[in-house]
Amino acid sequence: MRSWKCQKASVPVHPTYVLVHGAFANSFSFAPLQAELGLLGHRSVAVDLPGHGFGATYPAAYQAPQDPAGLASTPGAIKGVTLADNAEHLIGVLERAKENGPVVLVSHSRGGATATAAANQRPDLIDHIVYVASWCPVDLTVGAYYAEPEMAEVDAASLGLAMAGDPAELGLLRVNFRTADEKALDAFRAAFLADGTDDEFRTFLNTFQPDENLDVGTEDDRAQAATWGRIPRTYVRLARDTSLPPALQDRLIREGDALTPDNPYRVRTLDSSHLKWLVDPEPAARVLAELAELV
Repeated sequence: MRSWKCQKASVPVHPTYVLVHGAFANSFSFAPLQAELGLLGHRSVAVDLPGHGFGATYPAAYQAPQDPAGLASTPGAIKGVTLADNAEHLIGVLERAKENGPVVLVSHSRGGATATAAANQRPDLIDHIVYVASWCPVDLTVGAYYAEPEMAEVDAASLGLAMAGDPAELGLLRVNFRTADEKALDAFRAAFLADGTDDEFRTFLNTFQPDENLDVGTEDDRAQAATWGRIPRTYVRLARDTSLPPALQDRLIREGDALTPDNPYRVRTLDSSHLKWLVDPEPAARVLAELAELV
């Protein structure tokens, strides 16, 4: 009889997909994608960054009937959380995942800034890094890109239509995603899920949390050629994204390729808005599953 050790050695080692959410999101939004990955035979871990998921603050004033004054003034747990905190937390998850074999790090939207910061520090923990319409700053900081031509048609003020409280006083961004203001809801729909149904949009909106941290990093958090640049990488473009437009996605790809021309992005495209790929995740899961052959 073969020993358990020998039997274990004969089993192929599959990568672990570590999934990093964007702003105001959490691990819950990855549940449909994780189900698809699981059905394709792949394990995954969805991360809640500090102050997200069950660590988030949901003020009593956020419930119905809402108390606008209370919502604007209640302290939030995410106050003071920095990009460095996010990266440290993610690195801890990556260390544990790496104990079980190769790791594919997948980020979405603002989560790309955290993934990039972690990759700058610990490239040894990541066998492949994937950006799905996700921030990977190279030439500029995340904030500076918003003044660039590629972002000219993005309605950066849409969140302000439902802003609760003063970010300077709260030390965080708070948005009332449970608003009944039709103008705000229409702006959210256009920005996030214009290709979804009304029910899909409202369902996803109810997975959002009201608070997000203020820090998106500095010039020191841009992709570094010596560390981040040695990790094989893929960029998954979302062709219908109006929150992070294809023109900006393409610019990030070009800048990354120019930084490390010997290690360019593999590029794939999904016909999706910023969130539709998470609502109907089968195409994205198949794209991600292809990467198992590369690690």
